[in-house]
Amino acid sequence: MDLVQMQKSLQDYTKSLFLEGILDSQFLQLQQLQDESNPDFVSQVVTLFFQDSDRILNDLSLSLDQQVVDFKKVDPHVHQLKGSSSSIGAQRVKNACVVFRNFCEQQNVEACHRCLQQVKQEYYLVKNRLETLFKLEQQIVASGGMVPAVELGF
Repeated sequence: MDLVQMQKSLQDYTKSLFLEGILDSQFLQLQQLQDESNPDFVSQVVTLFFQDSDRILNDLSLSLDQQVVDFKKVDPHVHQLKGSSSSIGAQRVKNACVVFRNFCEQQNVEACHRCLQQVKQEYYLVKNRLETLFKLEQQIVASGGMVPAVELGF
């Protein structure tokens, strides 16, 4: 695949992430913070999000598996995941966390288990998709090209 095709592929792939509701405009704002002095800014921020999210999801699983669920411990984890997913533009993860928090307020253990599975599903989807996006960007740079700015003219 030549450079122009790779750039077109990247643009199409990125647009699909927005059309599918996986990412929102916050991700574009994050990309705007990246410049020549910090060319890996977005991938570094997203990598930190992945590390934190993995820890939070593990903590949530442990908390919900207790005989007596302490919702005062569960809710802050869900709130933190909602905030961090919102800050990188992971829209579907954020939306799943909103529902999860509502069930935490109701102290509905069964619904919280279902929500945790939904959050995990959305998280692993966005993680996979962003890792693919970063690989496409790396291929373009390795081929001597520039990563094109994304224009979302739907």
